[in-house]
This record gives sequence, C-alpha cells and structure tokens, in this order.
Amino acid sequence: MNLYSVVIAFFSSFCTLYLLSSIAARIGLLDRPCERKQHVGAIPLIGGMSVFFAVSLALIIPLAQNQSLTLFLIAAGVIVFIGVLDDKYSLSVRSRLIGQTLVSAILIFGLDLYVVSLGNIIGFGDFYLGSVGKIFTIVAVIAAINAFNMIDGIDALLGGTGIVAFIALGLMSYMSGNFLVSSISFAFIAALIPYLLANLNMFPFRDKKVFMGDAGSMFIGLTVIWLVVYSIQDTKFGESAFRPVFALYILALPLMDMAAIMYRRIKKGNSPFSPDRDHIHHIFMRAGFTARQAALILVIVSSLIAALGLVFELMNTPDYVMLFVFLGIFCLYSYSIQHSFRLTKFFRRFLTMKNA
Repeated sequence: MNLYSVVIAFFSSFCTLYLLSSIAARIGLLDRPCERKQHVGAIPLIGGMSVFFAVSLALIIPLAQNQSLTLFLIAAGVIVFIGVLDDKYSLSVRSRLIGQTLVSAILIFGLDLYVVSLGNIIGFGDFYLGSVGKIFTIVAVIAAINAFNMIDGIDALLGGTGIVAFIALGLMSYMSGNFLVSSISFAFIAALIPYLLANLNMFPFRDKKVFMGDAGSMFIGLTVIWLVVYSIQDTKFGESAFRPVFALYILALPLMDMAAIMYRRIKKGNSPFSPDRDHIHHIFMRAGFTARQAALILVIVSSLIAALGLVFELMNTPDYVMLFVFLGIFCLYSYSIQHSFRLTKFFRRFLTMKNA
C-alpha cells in the first residue's frame, strides 16, 4: 500500500469538498426535493467530483509509471463528466448507456483488457469465453456502473458499500502482491471517508451536507469493475490476484439489488431503468427503520458477504461451490424482495416489541 497516496487522497477530498460545495449553486449542481427524493433543502451534488479529483491527485506518482492507470483515469474522467451532465440536465437512459459503452470500449480495446475465463464455475474445468470475452466485459462494466448508481438511494449506503468493495479488493490484491490495485483501493477508501462525514452531516461538515450524485456512483462502479478485471488478469508468478467468482462477493449488494429491481420492473411492464421506491433500503424504511439504520444494516450485510468471499478465496474453496453459495444468497435476497410485505410486517412487529 502506498501511504503517500492514502494521505493525499484523504486531505484532497477534504479540501475539494469545501471548495466545490461553495460553488455548487453557481454551476447548477444542486439536488432539490421531489416526490422520489425526501431530503430537506437543495443539496450540492459534488461528492463524485470531489472523490475523482482526490483520487487523481493521489495517483500522480503511480500514474507516471503505469500506462494502464493513465488510460483508466481518462475513462474515469469521461464517466464523471457524463455523470455531471446527468446530475445537471437529467440525461436520457439511452444517452447514459451510450456514454457507458464508450467508456467500456476505451478500457477494453485501449488496454486489451477483458475477462478471458470465468474460472471453474461449473466443475468441469475453466470456462473460457473466447471471442465473447470483450462483449461480456462491456456488459459487466455497464452492469457494475448502473448497480452502484441504483444503490445510491439513502445517505451513507453508496459510500459504505463502496468502502466494503474497496477493502475486499485492497486486502486480496495486497496479499497477492498486486500493489497497484491495493494502492488505488486504499486511496479510494481515504477519499470516501470525508465524503461520508459530509453526507452524514458529521464533524467537521455539520453544515456542509453533500450527495455523491451520478458522477460519483458511476465513478465508483467503473473503478470497482476495472480493478476486478485488472486483478483477475494481472499476474504474479503465474497467478491472478483472485478468481473471477470472487467478484460476485465484492459486488454482492449492488448487483443483487439491481437484478431483483430490474426483474420486478420488467414484470410490471415498466422500463428496467424507471425509478421507483422498491429498493431494499426502501423496504427497511417502510418497516420503521430510519435511513441511517437501514444504511447501517445493509452495509453490515454487504460486509458479511464480502468477508465470506474472502474466507472462501483464502481457503481456496472450489469456484463452483462459491458460485452455488452466492446464488443461494441471491435467491434468499430475491425472495425477501418479492415478499417485502411480510418482511415489512416482521420488522414492524420487531420494532414494536423493542420499543414496548
């Protein structure tokens, strides 16, 4: 881990949050309350730009030594720009998807970096993708970007799940000797901590609440999936940092929430990208939990799933067993979403007993 990068990311994030908050109104990056958004007052949508600038500054030294990192930051800059435009002008779904596909192509074709194999996920040897690998990776990048974008519904949830993902990536890459990925991961964590303090109105940001915005959620999603693809292809002594199936545990909560919500929307005859209030955090809040309690519970769930994946990876658990266990978790999650009224009823009863 590069301590310099961590320190620079942390303090740069602090400074840029204050600076960008002061000009958010002038550049039109404010999130105002509406039917779907229950916050109070106009909140600056500058968290994503702040994290991007902080991470970029932190990686100046590694940047000079790594062409892959240079191209990644170019792609990240494009996705942040698209996110800022979306935050300000509310781009159409088609425009966002075109932009995300462009960014995916920059990384995949510019670096010739894509998923070659999914590992031994069916128990009969490695599942090679061949010529489909690049298409699969484009879909994976777009899915990850939108998964983190969709999970950003209440304070601290996006930042918390992002930190969980980067901790898992940082630990596994550090233990495998992939110090570039570990440095980026821990720098990202350092940049997210000031954002979380501001997002939760905690000291020293009691009067400086900010939101991440689409720029930030898409930047986090892009970074996580790029580090995943880079790690499963980058080698040391002939071995990748971790196996592809471990990515499911890193992306677990955003990925499961996106898949379950899209399925329900399509089943209702709606667009899979149409906004609603049926995400898992909405279910917890309808059950009587506060937004912070719901975020804390879900970040803990995300942490437990990631920790389980880490244990499996360190124990060299077979790929197909890891896939089977994850699918079991996803089935349980989907069942809970589809029967949310029962889940809500159970939690309301639990909270009533607790407060009695």
